[in-house]
Amino acid sequence: MTTDSDDRASDVPPPVLDAVRSASRVAVLTGAGMSAQSGVPTFRDAQTGLWERYSPEELASPDAFVRDPDLVWAWYRRRAQLVAASSPNAGHVALAQWQRSAPQQTVEIATQNVDDLHERAGSTVLAHVHGTLAAVRCSICEEPFEGPVDDVEDGAERIAPPACGLCGSPVRPGVVWFGEPLPEAEWAAVAASVEAADVVLVVGTSGVVYPFAGLPAQARSAGAVVIEINPDETAVSDMTHHVWRATAAGSLPALVAAVTEQQR
Repeated sequence: MTTDSDDRASDVPPPVLDAVRSASRVAVLTGAGMSAQSGVPTFRDAQTGLWERYSPEELASPDAFVRDPDLVWAWYRRRAQLVAASSPNAGHVALAQWQRSAPQQTVEIATQNVDDLHERAGSTVLAHVHGTLAAVRCSICEEPFEGPVDDVEDGAERIAPPACGLCGSPVRPGVVWFGEPLPEAEWAAVAASVEAADVVLVVGTSGVVYPFAGLPAQARSAGAVVIEINPDETAVSDMTHHVWRATAAGSLPALVAAVTEQQR
């Protein structure tokens, strides 16, 4: 007689399940594919409507903000509105459950995504290596901005960013733009996490943006079992021990259920 736990386990490739079940420390690295299943456009897919004639590089750099802060601010406010209208998917929820329900394992999540869907699902996130849309700060003195921000009205291409309450300069989104360094503390935390992990799950990332894309190879060199969960082949597929061709929302609930139910 099979149980519900047996049914869930049968959905997971045996090498993946064996590796994750035996791990004491798991590092989960998530990318845009994770949030895309919640309806959040990937960075390049966000170039629609009024913004079709701009490349992401034209809108995501310090030079672009200096040149036209109202245009850049409007684009990022539009992205923030899309995130606010989205909800965590089953993959986000499963990871949050894993952190709560697996006392024998340490599960650390690091993400390239600038949304808050992991947190809204209930997860503790070790690091947002590319920053977050919510962390608005001054573009000059870097003072955090806690005041209200206006939404972008339909059809509007520009909106003036609020002024910093400390120095009066325009505020900016708290994301990492092209040409900017990653936040040191967050990057150090992620590097330490993959170095200490027994298993590293690479979920929904294309593996083309460095230095994040170098983490699977770093983890493998440190002795971790590296597992990719992605419906498509990526630039990091050949760096992994196991590949599971599935979406985050389709795979993680089965994996987490099989792992946590074994520990009860």
